[in-house]
Amino acid sequence: MARPGNKIIQAKLVLLGDMGTGKTSLVLRFVKGQFFDHQEPTIGAAFFTQILSLTEATVKFDIWDTAGQERYHSLAPMYYRGAAAAVIVYDISSMDTFVRAKRWVQELQRQGNPKMVMALVANKLDLDSKREVQNEDGEQFSQENGMFFMETSAKTAQNINELFYEIAKRLARAYPSKSTGVNLNDETESRTRNLFCCSG
Repeated sequence: MARPGNKIIQAKLVLLGDMGTGKTSLVLRFVKGQFFDHQEPTIGAAFFTQILSLTEATVKFDIWDTAGQERYHSLAPMYYRGAAAAVIVYDISSMDTFVRAKRWVQELQRQGNPKMVMALVANKLDLDSKREVQNEDGEQFSQENGMFFMETSAKTAQNINELFYEIAKRLARAYPSKSTGVNLNDETESRTRNLFCCSG
């Protein structure tokens, strides 16, 4: 719910990462408070909305959850183009997914919005006993690339809300507005609203 007199930021957010890293589970946990042990792979992309009310702004997220399979990679620019924020996800129990996450970061640095708020997310913290990627590795890579880093578990909900609140706070700082609304999407609102029902 928007606070009276608060600036409203409409922000396109994209999730990127390898298949099976838990991107959809992260979003479902944040938007609907749900978690499924056996989440079907995303085909193409899925769309969600969610509103976060901060002291300094109300952030309306338009969230694009992209498919992690390699065959959908060529579609990704369509989703991250014009995005105000990106969440790059890897699985702490798989070094391969960390290597691919680094490639996503490099691609966004080359082709994404230069003011984009980027978060590197080490998901599946509940699998700590099977960890292949150390916390320090994610932390160091994030610092070197001007991102923030967070370890999460969609299964236990650990740090999920914190992740999106941190993104919202950074967006509010990055896009100070004098007007009542700032639209951080390239698409026209009407087109988005006609194509997708809002799940927020």
